[in-house]
Amino acid sequence: MPALDSDAALKRLVKRSDMVPCKIAFIDCKMKGSEQKENYSLIGAGVTQSADQVVNLQEPHGFSLGVAAMLPGVVNNLHLHYTAEVFMIFRGRWRFRWGANGDEGTVIGEPGDVLSIPTWIFRGFSNEGNDDGWIFSALGGDNTGGIIWHPAILEQAARHGLYLTKENILVDTARDAPKPSAAELIEPVDQQTIDSLRHYSPDEMRKRMVKVEDRAWSSRALLDSVLPGHASEMASAVGFGMSQDRDQAHGVVDPHGFSIEWLRVAPGQAVGKHMLDAKQVLIVFEGVAGLTLTLADGELDVEVPEQALYSVPADTWRSVRCVGTKTLLVAVMTSGDQRKRIAWSREIVAAAAAAGFATDHNGYLAPLHLLPYETRQEVAALQEARD
Repeated sequence: MPALDSDAALKRLVKRSDMVPCKIAFIDCKMKGSEQKENYSLIGAGVTQSADQVVNLQEPHGFSLGVAAMLPGVVNNLHLHYTAEVFMIFRGRWRFRWGANGDEGTVIGEPGDVLSIPTWIFRGFSNEGNDDGWIFSALGGDNTGGIIWHPAILEQAARHGLYLTKENILVDTARDAPKPSAAELIEPVDQQTIDSLRHYSPDEMRKRMVKVEDRAWSSRALLDSVLPGHASEMASAVGFGMSQDRDQAHGVVDPHGFSIEWLRVAPGQAVGKHMLDAKQVLIVFEGVAGLTLTLADGELDVEVPEQALYSVPADTWRSVRCVGTKTLLVAVMTSGDQRKRIAWSREIVAAAAAAGFATDHNGYLAPLHLLPYETRQEVAALQEARD
């Protein structure tokens, strides 16, 4: 039984109203076209450079999760990441660009698209849509190392009285902070290093994007999907997730430190009681998710509305149901690069066995009658105990 109680569990829900923007998170925050950027740190500090940044959940997850909120026409300028950066577009039409001068190519992302931009290349993006843009941004690692800004951005920022120290701290002299000495300032990356960075063609970058029409759904991704009332579908976006379909197509699979999968559950349906040994964040893109958690002080029901998230601790029993009449669509983010192994409740295992299914020794859904005799006997014992 986990030590988490109901009070602690409720604090792991982050609704839209709980998210606090920071408009001075980065050194380009006063540059023309970028001054209306808003940065949110939902899980971990991410790469923010501001001491004013509010972080909703500071507990280490193995990754960070934030939001870039930008009005139409607003620009995020060229910078480089040491760890994975994955964009999950919630709202807006976005143009992503990359390369030493941002001129090696562009791709367009729209709501529901997921893009993983490689580490160690300069990238920037802008909202080209007609509405206020909202992107969930996942970053690899608890310590991202910060970012490297293009030298031209550092030069322009200095004209607005903004400087970046070697400790990656943003100093705003317009707010009466003293200008750092030359020895205290971060050193701009040299041109030779910039020239040595890898180049990516538009075709290569497109392969790192999973658009809505690219999603390869499986209706047999979870053991309980064979049961009445438990119909669900999953589609991979990044990494090796928790799908139990041995034929599941995967999205971008190089190491990120996390996986991202889409979970779709129709009204009246649910994913039954299960557990993972890794932390998992559920980000609701459409509909309302109803979670039931088994905690130290009993069961707790939590509703997660659209644009909100819930962080489920490792080794915690949970179930997920679609609340209301709108189909539930969740981005499921799980820590670790490994394929995740699900532990199902005894009730789910027994019911699936009665329907003729179980999981094989590799953790994939399989017809029960094809599994070894010992496995069938173990499952039969669960059925007897349930009956």
